[in-house]
Amino acid sequence: MEKDIEAGHDKASSSSPDRSVSKEASALGHPKSGSAFGRFVDSFKRNPNARVTPEALDAEGKPVADAPPAEPALAMKLKNRHLQMIAIGGSIGTGLFVGSGSALSTGGPASLVLAYGLIGIMLYCTVHALGELAVAFPVAGSFAVFASRFIDPAWGFAMGWNYALQWLVTLPLEIVAASITLSFWSGAKDTNPAAWVTIFLFVIIAINFFGVRGYGEAEFVFSIIKVLAVIGFIILGIVINCGGGPNHHYYGTHYWYDPGAFSQGFKGLCSVFTTAAFSFAGTELVGLAAAESENPRLTLPKAVKQVFWRICLFYMVSLTIVGTLVPYDDPNLLGASSSDANASPFVIAVRNAGINVVPSIMNVVILIAVLSVGNSSIYGSSRTLAALADRGQAPKILGYIDRSGRPLVSIIFSSAFGLLCYIVAAGTDAREQAFDWMIALSGLSSIFTWGSICLCHIRFRQAWKAGGHTVDELAFKSQATVWGSWVGLIFNILVVVVSFWTGFAPVGYADMTSGELIESWFEANLSLPIILLFYFAFKFVRKTKIKRIKDIDITSGRRELNLAEILAEERAVQAKWPWWKKVYRTVC
Repeated sequence: MEKDIEAGHDKASSSSPDRSVSKEASALGHPKSGSAFGRFVDSFKRNPNARVTPEALDAEGKPVADAPPAEPALAMKLKNRHLQMIAIGGSIGTGLFVGSGSALSTGGPASLVLAYGLIGIMLYCTVHALGELAVAFPVAGSFAVFASRFIDPAWGFAMGWNYALQWLVTLPLEIVAASITLSFWSGAKDTNPAAWVTIFLFVIIAINFFGVRGYGEAEFVFSIIKVLAVIGFIILGIVINCGGGPNHHYYGTHYWYDPGAFSQGFKGLCSVFTTAAFSFAGTELVGLAAAESENPRLTLPKAVKQVFWRICLFYMVSLTIVGTLVPYDDPNLLGASSSDANASPFVIAVRNAGINVVPSIMNVVILIAVLSVGNSSIYGSSRTLAALADRGQAPKILGYIDRSGRPLVSIIFSSAFGLLCYIVAAGTDAREQAFDWMIALSGLSSIFTWGSICLCHIRFRQAWKAGGHTVDELAFKSQATVWGSWVGLIFNILVVVVSFWTGFAPVGYADMTSGELIESWFEANLSLPIILLFYFAFKFVRKTKIKRIKDIDITSGRRELNLAEILAEERAVQAKWPWWKKVYRTVC
């Protein structure tokens, strides 16, 4: 029956004007003959018919009058399995494997579970809101387009550049983390770290030059490895906790009593939120990838539903086990006194149990996670920059799309930011300081992105209702409903307020100088002044206004023109499903 649904969709898609334009333009843009080398060289040439979006849009996301037809330039080659694995394991990286050590040291095991759990609930609401918007409007640069369309073009400009900058600094950040991880092995520790970052940078850039298909296949493999590693750690952690390790020591919940469940009390808990946000950063990439998927209406809802299981299994369960195996006062934790690979609480947990081989395996997984997030960083930033350039909100050259559907100049520009990783050659102190500032720039950025998505969903629902539509006309409805978006928005605002407080008066602030306090505040809230600068500068130059509900565009960018007929056919088939299948498709 599901095949009938997909067949119906494919039939509808083949009759879509956008698809026919795309095929016709592709035929004009791509050579069909010549040598393999000639086709390779030709693939880097600009596609003159291509734009990032399938139609010319202005800064607010509305179609430009009398615009010539355009090919949707980005290659729509992401398949269902790619989106599933991007959703499940795409953003699992150093934020979970290494950054959680800092959170454990700062707040204790109870704060670790509470902060990650609360951020997880908020993110569940946010991703479902994003799923509803991205299925309805699978447009490139979705976050910036949604913010421009449903809130204010100036806010869309600020969110677009905020998101691009977040991923631009994440690339060197992850590569620096790779050099830290490699220092786990004595042979690598004696090698100049600049040699290692060169290898990592080259591999990440090479993957992205294979286009979206290369990104999708790489993420598919990386995510499988990360998922298997986390599941393996959970099983091993349960065995160790119950006394099945080489030392036969039963841990239970001992470390929740000694040294305790909380470190630094309520302020310690609040200090963990930014680290938790950094760990979850990238979850929203599945919405950005929707514009390059073959069937976003069918594949994206499935991918969005996987986020719940990832939050529960890969974050909550694994970090709960970490909290029972590693005390928050362990001197090896990042934020205590260590900044090398031993700082990963996953490595510490296994090593403390007397197992010598598994820590090396976990560090290999961390290196793969670094490659994965670095890969995503170039993908996320290049697509966002190309979409901004397409609407005149970034230098026009960044909108260069080659004949293989790659935003070539944006990929090169994003890759160039990776050169910042050579800060590792400046020594340990400079490396640690750069690591802290790059986390500061990217950590809170995600909070603003997620809050903006929730607000976009709220205003979209208001405009949808004002336009005389009902939610039954939507191909995918957020399981958290619009009330979930309110929860997500309010919680995002609270996290920003808490970040202000902990940045202004961090743990131990009484012993800090005024200069150290100022530095602490900017490390916690660096993205805020940058966002405000972009917002007010664009607003001053373009004289934009906050959108009124009646003026919001709810039609541009929709891919299926006969959606009502398609949905009616699909729901008739779904009504015949057995109860167990309906339950399964609801949660998966």
